[in-house]
Amino acid sequence: MKSLFLRISLIFILVLLIVGCSYIFITAITAQRYFQETTQRLNATVAEYMIEEVNPFVDGEVNEAALGTIMHSMMAVNPGIEVYLLDPTGEILSFVVLDQLVKLKRVELAPVKEFIAAKGDDFVMGDDPRNPGEKSVFSATAVYEDDKLLGYVYIILASEKYETISSGVLGSYWMQLTFNSILITLVVALLIGLVLIAWLTRHLRTIVRTVERFKDGDLHARVPHYKTNSEFAVLGETFNHMADRILNNIEELKNVDSLRRELIANVSHDLRNPLAIINGYIETLQMKGESISPEEKESYLKIIGNSTDKLTKLVADLFDLSKLESGQMQVKKENLNIQELLYDSSLKYELLAKSKNIAIETAISSSLPLVNADLYLLDRVIQNLLDNAVKYTPQDGEISIEASSVAGAVEVKIRNSGGGIPQADLETIFDRYYMIDREREGVEGSGLGLAIVKRILEVHGSEIHIESDSNSFTEFIFELPVEQA
Repeated sequence: MKSLFLRISLIFILVLLIVGCSYIFITAITAQRYFQETTQRLNATVAEYMIEEVNPFVDGEVNEAALGTIMHSMMAVNPGIEVYLLDPTGEILSFVVLDQLVKLKRVELAPVKEFIAAKGDDFVMGDDPRNPGEKSVFSATAVYEDDKLLGYVYIILASEKYETISSGVLGSYWMQLTFNSILITLVVALLIGLVLIAWLTRHLRTIVRTVERFKDGDLHARVPHYKTNSEFAVLGETFNHMADRILNNIEELKNVDSLRRELIANVSHDLRNPLAIINGYIETLQMKGESISPEEKESYLKIIGNSTDKLTKLVADLFDLSKLESGQMQVKKENLNIQELLYDSSLKYELLAKSKNIAIETAISSSLPLVNADLYLLDRVIQNLLDNAVKYTPQDGEISIEASSVAGAVEVKIRNSGGGIPQADLETIFDRYYMIDREREGVEGSGLGLAIVKRILEVHGSEIHIESDSNSFTEFIFELPVEQA
């Protein structure tokens, strides 16, 4: 019963049985009515024939002798009839019935009058005096004397004996019909139905087998593409999309695990170095005590301070990136002048750039519109990009800062000369803890700067793009939405 095919097949068999029984029942009723109507039409004039042979009334009284003779003669010819003589109100005056078991005293006249009015052309059922509440086919005619209605001749055409014989014959007929045509029809319909059900559910069986393969570890199992819009085709496509997503999620989890391992290695390395420096110089200060010169002491404390700053920045970057990725960073957008922010940032890095003889050039439009952004976070973006540019620009290199107005936004470009970024690294440059030439002398950092930049711009509904020829330059480009009027 766990198989859909078996359940549908059993339901189909049950429906066939119900339909077959209903067909037999309806056909039996229809056949019975056919035989009744045929009998009535065939014998519609029997009552008129009888009164032509004998007048059932003489001087207004029932002619018992003559009536009995003719009635018995008719019944001898057709034992399936019952003859009743009715008065004008329908009361039974006389009758000829084989076993004399008549239970009604009167007959409803409405069907009798309807039959006479239609001259036997309409199918009409009347009361059966031997079976109260039952109806039977009949023949009837009115009896007049000197234009006075004396009563009615009412002849039941399907007596109890007729019904008994008819039921037996009909039962035998239906037994033969059932075990021949109907049984054959049902069996053929069942076989055709089972074949059709198997054909219609073939796609479902394929889907079930594919799902079982996927469950057993074959993550590349996919349902074949069906060129239809059926529910099974939609189900198959839905499963394929789900399987692809699960596989992608697994790959992402693997990448995350790889990044986690890299994080542990990088952060351990980045934390260990400043901590080791701090610890080493503190121990040196403790060991030398008063013997250390003021100049050496000042130098040691400066190194400790720089290492502490580096450690603080690393922890702050980790904290900020975690808040950005979890959506917990509070963003306070306001309308601000990005020109001032860019000029201020270039001045901050001018001294550091001069130490490497790097020129910082600016091409910032004076008519830029106000942008809608968080001042602190936007300043963080610009500083991270400039810090990255200064670190990777060689001696005597150049950094350019451009800002211009585009449709509905302000476009910012920060470009630096140098070796550029390998094309293979362009897609992963914004991943956390990713650094190019981590071991290059003079290049320090946590590998979180560009990841933070990307997340901050995403919070502002923007994206950052990178261009590099891998030889002579690297350029970061992003846009910020302008103030809404």
